[in-house]
Amino acid sequence: MGTNAIWNHDLYDGLAGKRDLITDVPGVRVGHVTLRSPDGAAPTIRTGVTAIVPPGDCFASKPPAAAYVSNGFGKSMGLVQVEELGSLETPILMTNTLSCGACFDALVDHALAGHPAIGVDTGTVNPVVMECNDGPINSIRARAVTPAHGLEAIAAAGEDFDEGDVGAGTGMTCFGLKGGIGSASRVVRVDGRDHVLGVLVLTNFGSRECLRLNGEPVGLRLAEAEHAAPASASDGTAGGGAAGACEDKGSIVAVIATDLPADSRQLRRMAKRVTVGIARCGGYIGNGSGEIVVAFSTANRIDHWAGDDQTTPSDHPTPAGGPLIETVTRLNENAMDRCFRAVAAASEEAIVSSLLHARGVRGRDGKVTPSLRDALREAGLELPESLAEA
Repeated sequence: MGTNAIWNHDLYDGLAGKRDLITDVPGVRVGHVTLRSPDGAAPTIRTGVTAIVPPGDCFASKPPAAAYVSNGFGKSMGLVQVEELGSLETPILMTNTLSCGACFDALVDHALAGHPAIGVDTGTVNPVVMECNDGPINSIRARAVTPAHGLEAIAAAGEDFDEGDVGAGTGMTCFGLKGGIGSASRVVRVDGRDHVLGVLVLTNFGSRECLRLNGEPVGLRLAEAEHAAPASASDGTAGGGAAGACEDKGSIVAVIATDLPADSRQLRRMAKRVTVGIARCGGYIGNGSGEIVVAFSTANRIDHWAGDDQTTPSDHPTPAGGPLIETVTRLNENAMDRCFRAVAAASEEAIVSSLLHARGVRGRDGKVTPSLRDALREAGLELPESLAEA
């Protein structure tokens, strides 16, 4: 669950939603499938799938959406059409790099099952899949994820979900520590009404020495303690664990959801501000890192069947078409600053939450990737006071 009970929510950061999760946005759901083989088994499987499911039927009634790529070292799927048309047609699946194809197939199966007209009386469908490379921990070449796992993650989606080393986050590493899934939300008040903006991240980036928590150089303190400690021959959890040159490899992918009536252009502007949260935590978006964000709104849905000139066979009936000229509400640009602050704060908290909830794990090469809590304890350090109760 989110960290709103202990996070330092001040006037800048703003108030979190009820759960402090992306699912505080009404109708949004998240589900996981986690794949873990027993310790010592070969191959070592530490991977999975995470589904972010908007409310309703995404194909028939498309959420406005946008994609933003800060550094394009990634293999996400479906971003080209999202950028061109400004809408989302499927749930979003997150997984490891080599399982994008399996999740693509899952989303196609999901869409075809609900719409017999796809590929017959109307166009095809644009699955959106986001990924990070969990190869350092997971035996990624085994390609353990199947389309059935993607469908299972969608079916498991609900308002409450776990964070940390679950789903797509099972094999991820963040700042040289165990990373994974993190989420947070912020309430955005506009015209006297409360709206919600939520962020979910899959963290697999950063160098140990660069990690900052609430502005404190925790990673540097860890690195100093580890460099002063003898290396452990048994599990590699002490000494030598810091990334000495602060090289930032890996990736972070994120999804923003909101019930604000934002259009695609405004959603893309919001998506850019995830980089603020990354930077606050000590990430600098390195050469070999992929920072990719998809944002969507649950308001002002786009009717796939708009227009009344459709003629379809009787065995493929389609819903009656809506008007080709629509009247919608839209957020004014004067409200964007409060949205930007919400994205920055929720992104930072979501990254930290992924670290706080993850557990240490022994990977495919026998090396242990410690959790943040384990690394601090071994170094004789404590969490910053603002996070100590998490």
